[in-house]
Amino acid sequence: MSVDVRDLAGRPVIIGGGIAGLMTALHLAPEPVLLLSRTPLGADASSTWAQGGLAASLGDDDDPALHLADTLAAGDGLCDRDVANRILQAAPGAIETLAGFGVRFDRTPEGTVLLGLEAAHSRRRIVHAGGDGSGREIMRALVAAVRSTPTIEVVEDFEARQLAVEDGKIAGVLASGPTGPVFFTTGRAVVATGGIGGLFLDSTNPLGSCGQGLALAARAGAVLADMEFIQFHPTALDGSNRPMTLISEAVRGEGATIVDETGRRFLDGLRGELAPRDIVARAVWKHLADGHRVFLDVREKPGPAFGRQFPTIASACGKAGIDPTRDPIPIRPAQHYHMGGVAVDLAGRTSVPGLWACGEVASTGLHGANRLASNSLIEAVVCARWVAESVAGSPGGGGKPAMAPRLLAPDPRPVRPLLSRALGVIRDGEGLKEAVRALLLLLQRRDMASDPAAVGLMIAAAALQRRESRGAHFRTDFPHHAALARRSQITLDAAIAAARELTSSPTLESVS
Repeated sequence: MSVDVRDLAGRPVIIGGGIAGLMTALHLAPEPVLLLSRTPLGADASSTWAQGGLAASLGDDDDPALHLADTLAAGDGLCDRDVANRILQAAPGAIETLAGFGVRFDRTPEGTVLLGLEAAHSRRRIVHAGGDGSGREIMRALVAAVRSTPTIEVVEDFEARQLAVEDGKIAGVLASGPTGPVFFTTGRAVVATGGIGGLFLDSTNPLGSCGQGLALAARAGAVLADMEFIQFHPTALDGSNRPMTLISEAVRGEGATIVDETGRRFLDGLRGELAPRDIVARAVWKHLADGHRVFLDVREKPGPAFGRQFPTIASACGKAGIDPTRDPIPIRPAQHYHMGGVAVDLAGRTSVPGLWACGEVASTGLHGANRLASNSLIEAVVCARWVAESVAGSPGGGGKPAMAPRLLAPDPRPVRPLLSRALGVIRDGEGLKEAVRALLLLLQRRDMASDPAAVGLMIAAAALQRRESRGAHFRTDFPHHAALARRSQITLDAAIAAARELTSSPTLESVS
């Protein structure tokens, strides 16, 4: 890093170089801001991998009220209606904002934005850029915009390891990189670090996305919400590659069908291929568990147009030796998105003064128990503006309090088999209890697995406490809805306390 840290003191620090972080930085301009990225911008962000587009009610037959109704239905009773309404009302304008930053959206010959269909949407409202390369195209434009904005100082190859807290407020960010540890003095930090795919054996996310932002916020004392709700995408390419290749829901939106080895469409009784993701994922999971193989058949629809419409997926299939125009594509569910996260209001404010969260790491209440397809990117784009406005209107400050530095790089490998076994598509109480006990032991070791274990423990504890099945959280021992739909909240201390009670070890020392 060639910049002088002293010159950056007091600037807002944005942790994360995906769409949420980049948009927040751009909206803060011309206020000087520091953008911290653990890799070169765009190199390993979940945003870059996004195949699906952004959901916005742009069609003549659509409006935000219809979009809201579909979102609430998919969220299975846990969406915050007011939050969802405000975000979805702002969605069409967010598409214009992205176009203003240079994003090249797919358009008709007449110049209007092309609109696709995805599961659980009642209208065609999915906006794509570059077919199935929407995330890549959006990131291209935003990275270029950030690099051309002189007030945004980008520090790459440095990863945030700890948030310093003094008198209950954010005082700085401790990061580590090629030249060693660096402390950035600030009273304003934005966590925009993405999801938790790296905590699972089978995921469509970058393996480096292992909940670092959740760990940062939790160690600082923040409240987290809805941690138990993890979305499994029903159509990941079934093969040996990890991370797994996502086969976008848009393929089913264009008519592809899900079949087994006999060619039977076994989803007919479950509202078909475009039912909500949790329903399709469980049906595919059960069919696989019953000894069948499951495939996505694109031979008839989209047919010969498949390679042109979905070049990224077609290329991945080709590398796996599959010709989708002749052969069905083998699929299985894989971890894809985390509906839970750091509890925030619509301005992105967390329970810790001076700390904001934006994007997948945040829990706004939009997604409820099961995210509606393509609502995630639009949430990040819309909320980034509100986060930036809140940060800009807040005092700076910061300091360098005495603290025990936490400099170990996170290693999620010991956690992956635990979460994959206990917190997959289908869950049960005994499996969750076993995971809680094992994760507490990993957390106590205070080594490279400690932060991933802390995140896993909060997820497992929240899942154990939710004694019902709802949306993406399905328990065989509690297969029905509870009488009341309630969002969950948890802190790291509360998760540790629950684990101690479960293990009957009240004398365990504090590890928070």
